[in-house]
Amino acid sequence: MSNILPNDLINSLKGDPTFDYEAFVAIHDKEEKTTSIRLNTAKVSDINAVDCQVAGRIPWCENAYYLAERPIFTLDPLFHSGCYYSQEASSMFLNFALRELKIVANPVRTLDLCAAPGGKSTLLSSSLHKDSLLVANEIIKSRVNILSDNLIRWGNANVIVTNNDPSAFGRLPGYFDLMVVDAPCSGSGMFHKDHSAADEWSLANVKLCSERQQRILGQSLPALKQGGYLFYSTCSYSKEENEQIVDWLIDEFEMESISLDIPSEWNINQTMSDVHAANCYRFYPHMLQGEGFFLAVLRKKGVQETFFMRKVKKEKNAAPQNIAANWMNTEGLYSFLHNDTLHVFPQKYELDLQALQNVLYIKNAGTEIGTLKGKEFIPEHDLALSNLIRNDIPSIELTLDQARNYLRKENMPIEINTDNLKGWVLVKYQGINLGWIKVMPNRINNYYPKEIRIANL
Repeated sequence: MSNILPNDLINSLKGDPTFDYEAFVAIHDKEEKTTSIRLNTAKVSDINAVDCQVAGRIPWCENAYYLAERPIFTLDPLFHSGCYYSQEASSMFLNFALRELKIVANPVRTLDLCAAPGGKSTLLSSSLHKDSLLVANEIIKSRVNILSDNLIRWGNANVIVTNNDPSAFGRLPGYFDLMVVDAPCSGSGMFHKDHSAADEWSLANVKLCSERQQRILGQSLPALKQGGYLFYSTCSYSKEENEQIVDWLIDEFEMESISLDIPSEWNINQTMSDVHAANCYRFYPHMLQGEGFFLAVLRKKGVQETFFMRKVKKEKNAAPQNIAANWMNTEGLYSFLHNDTLHVFPQKYELDLQALQNVLYIKNAGTEIGTLKGKEFIPEHDLALSNLIRNDIPSIELTLDQARNYLRKENMPIEINTDNLKGWVLVKYQGINLGWIKVMPNRINNYYPKEIRIANL
């Protein structure tokens, strides 16, 4: 018997005669943390650019790697600039599913419904067709800022961050081509790396989570168009939160199960739901290098009412359209003002943004590029991290110690070589943008945002 795993959880898994109960218990009796990262190839394409010790590739995700040991990410300026994201390896399986189903081949409107802190959103942002639209939503208000910060670091303009209850998306019938719902769950898949999490687990909590998952799905699924895909995932081992939810979706919403052709050497466990024999995929830490994870892919078969975009009237846009081109590549983008801040956003989705802001609370849309104060343009931090920023903007290269001081928002010494530059200057580390300074005649002002400065670096 395990000293870590709850007896009720173990008993629920014993029902599968193919399940290696002893190996499962043994791996959980050792508390181990597997560290993995995924590169942002819009900023860095070679893992050797990152100061880490690579232990191998993650087979089901492009540009993703296991690390031999966990570095202190806050010490690495490339982490803060959005060159990579530290994400649990099993959850990166979405990348394979997107490629296997060829969803990446064409632009799609995608909703990541329970998105904070941003692992799956940044994965989607990298994986989807470049002309797609990604709406990343977080229900809990206190978690929206970290989601927004991570997507700003990732640097793409075709993203909207929202803070809404799932029921709000019911007002957008048939709008999304793809919905990703990584549902709140009882968390048993995390017990291997965090033994203390097992103290919170109970059958009552599993039941509560299952009911919450049904509410989240039931209220938001009308937003998925007919023929659209749902990726449903949890970090739970309980059937009540996994296969039984899939059967419920098929019964209630005319969904069909989608099968993925997965290489057997990956040791991903394929299961079938009890009622409809739907295809489901389970990740177990005794079978592969990753934590507990569950995924099912479904497609909506039933007729779905569609949101009528033609009812959206194009609003008058008073934003100056020429400023952004001085700072970034604006092909396919347009500028708009929000609270005196100039944003850029894909022209293709201008009406979509207007429609979404009529029914959702939007935290951020596109890329904030700056504010106009009189005749002066003050660039935003988001612009510095944008993948579309021009490469001819004045910049200086910092050493590692200087970059860390910059991230602490410390005063910049006047001795830093600014090559007779003045005004707004980009700060770089290993050629990657970190943010802005303003070079004055007698000083250098550090414009790294105080709300994200690193206090313990």
